[in-house]
Amino acid sequence: MAGSVAIVGAGLIGGSIAWRLAQRGVKVTLADAGTFGGETSSAGAGMLSPGGEFETPSRWLDLGVEGMRLYPEFVDELARESGVPIDFALCGSKHFADPESARRRAELQSAAGIRVEVTPEGLFYPDDGFVDPTHLLRALRMVCQRRGVEIVERRAIPEVDAGEFRAVVIAAGAWSSGIQVVHDGRVLDLPPVKPVKGHLIGFDLPPRSLEMMLRRGHDYVLQRSSGFTVAGSTEEHAAFDRTVDLAICAEIQRRAAALFPALASPSSSARWIGFRPFSPDGPHIRRVEGTNVWLAYGHFRNGILLAPLTAARIAAEIAIA
Repeated sequence: MAGSVAIVGAGLIGGSIAWRLAQRGVKVTLADAGTFGGETSSAGAGMLSPGGEFETPSRWLDLGVEGMRLYPEFVDELARESGVPIDFALCGSKHFADPESARRRAELQSAAGIRVEVTPEGLFYPDDGFVDPTHLLRALRMVCQRRGVEIVERRAIPEVDAGEFRAVVIAAGAWSSGIQVVHDGRVLDLPPVKPVKGHLIGFDLPPRSLEMMLRRGHDYVLQRSSGFTVAGSTEEHAAFDRTVDLAICAEIQRRAAALFPALASPSSSARWIGFRPFSPDGPHIRRVEGTNVWLAYGHFRNGILLAPLTAARIAAEIAIA
């Protein structure tokens, strides 16, 4: 299999890289310990909001702006090639903030290329949007299969020898640094990553009952085109604990109702958790120097937003390596 590329981790990032490589005629094996997109990718709300996420100059801010710029074309191309409709909209978002912090944030973000308006309540981002990650995953699986990507599910990959492949990509989210990668007989020292657990809740509401996304700090409410409305989220350092805590869900609903009063009384129809991959110096979107190993993990809260950008960069580098 020396001529093939092995991707460990079949989430949105791994699946997007596989698709971009397959488009270039590269033979790809995409492997996951679980199912295609069955972990963090499908758990995400799907909010695309670089302005709401990044308030200081940083690499994260630059990546978020570029990732958002790529998104409409990425979704359009994926929907056309797969034939799978994808719920994606640039609906805008309202971010509640005090006047002084709103002014500072707007100045910085405008300079970085984000369209933002100062309002009496805080900030408005007209270009923010959302995407249904389950639709992206369904479409990616379709295009990968059509282009001959070998998808291997329910097979844990505790160790991989990079010498057996043209290239290896580690894209296993919060599980990535636990994979032992061997290159020329040496175990590579991968950047550490750990899970940050987040609770989310969902409500079945009438479509178009919420016009735009609403945010205050890390609290948010967004509504997909079907009317399914997602509220979140928490950041918990609880390792890989999959417990759904009803008290935490109730607190999320209380805070969400402060943003959108329609959520004060209905019972949530869904409650779930996800494991965001946090790495102190992430995200890692690069080649391990002197090897044929690429890293594509540590995106923390922004794996969905940065999936198209990550895929484009990694696939382009592998193609010319």
